[in-house]
Amino acid sequence: MERTLAVETPKKIGKKVRLNGWVDRRRDHGKLVFIDLKDRSGLVQIVGKEELGELRISDVIEVEGKVNKRPKEMVNPKVSTGKVEVGVEKIKILAKSEDLPFDIRGIGYRIGEETRLKYRYLDLRRPRLVKNLELRHKMIKFIRDWLDKRGFIEIETPILSKATPEGARDFLVPSRLQPGKFYALPQAPQQYKQLLMVAGFEKYYQIARCFRDEDPRADRAYGEFTQLDLEMSFTTQEEILNLTEALFTEMTEKVFKKKLFKKPFPRFTHAEAMKKFGSDKFDLRKKKDPDIAAFAWVIDFPLFEKTKERELTSSHHPFTAPKDKDIPLLDKNPMKVHSWQHDLVCNGYEVGGGSIRITDPKIQRKVFKILGLSDKEIEKKFGHLLKAFEYGVPPHGGIAPGIDRLLLALTGEESIRELIAFPMTAGGQTAVMDAPSEVDEEQLKELKIKVNKK
Repeated sequence: MERTLAVETPKKIGKKVRLNGWVDRRRDHGKLVFIDLKDRSGLVQIVGKEELGELRISDVIEVEGKVNKRPKEMVNPKVSTGKVEVGVEKIKILAKSEDLPFDIRGIGYRIGEETRLKYRYLDLRRPRLVKNLELRHKMIKFIRDWLDKRGFIEIETPILSKATPEGARDFLVPSRLQPGKFYALPQAPQQYKQLLMVAGFEKYYQIARCFRDEDPRADRAYGEFTQLDLEMSFTTQEEILNLTEALFTEMTEKVFKKKLFKKPFPRFTHAEAMKKFGSDKFDLRKKKDPDIAAFAWVIDFPLFEKTKERELTSSHHPFTAPKDKDIPLLDKNPMKVHSWQHDLVCNGYEVGGGSIRITDPKIQRKVFKILGLSDKEIEKKFGHLLKAFEYGVPPHGGIAPGIDRLLLALTGEESIRELIAFPMTAGGQTAVMDAPSEVDEEQLKELKIKVNKK
């Protein structure tokens, strides 16, 4: 007999079915025992005799029985299977469960995060988290299908790459074959996607994993995150904004079932945003209405900015093109140069950023020098990119919306970690796995590494 999912039982009234799942709730009424059986599709009530009373919460079972209509007074309108129940004829216990460390049927916000992440495989049985990950899947599938229809090709880029200064600390990976040298996990596929434009692919995208050793926040996961990485050749900023807007409009309405605050998305210069909202990450909604997605563009950013750590740094990244009319100011007053950067905000979060890229090697070198790099450093860190630009580089640009942060903005969840299957804790500890952890002395010897524990 084929397995029937819980959600399919209302269509099989009067038929015999086989169900598999977990005991989610148990109600013992003497000779009759009622159990909510849960599988990935939902819940269904099963009814049996006192032998079902031996079952514990989260035991894994297989049952065979007939699907019956519930008596009118027993109908539960809150669940899709509330009009039926399955009379148990055979039962098999596939696995027993210990007492759970916490209740997995509620929302779960009040349970300590470290405890939840330690037992994340149990936490993920929570209906709220199941819904979040299903929504994430639908969102990514929608993006892929939408871009495929418009001639984009998904290309994976390397995870083991080179350490380059792109705004955050790198995660380093030691090389066994070349002792003393290190790979870096990519902060973004930025240079690779630009090289793909030199290669002539013209329309690239990737659901990319990115790695940054940054302090965590509610809207930023520690360690790794996922972004839609997108690049086009022979394009303009207007084309990039229009394409992104069309994608996000359709996705928001069809996948998230939300209304847009305004169509087309409002546009603000960086100066206007700072003057009006005091920030370039603003919320256009008058009230925190969860049914509304308030997207807006911020454009015309300064190319450089000053921070507490550095006298002068890139507002976006060092590959962002300056506005054509401002190129002469690079030599005279770089702080007055504006760029072709564009940021997308939604409900108070920055959910994506991109730009038209520099393709003139002379201008790129000049920007690197303004950022304080010597000729030797430029060649060592970026020589491969500048060399590629000598072989016919098309004008190109793109955008990289964050999948995790976009979900945060559109679901109204409290933390980005509620939207990732196995996120790290705020202290940088991986969920479930005990990492980071010490490694065997033999492994360190192979890598020619000594650890100073002082």
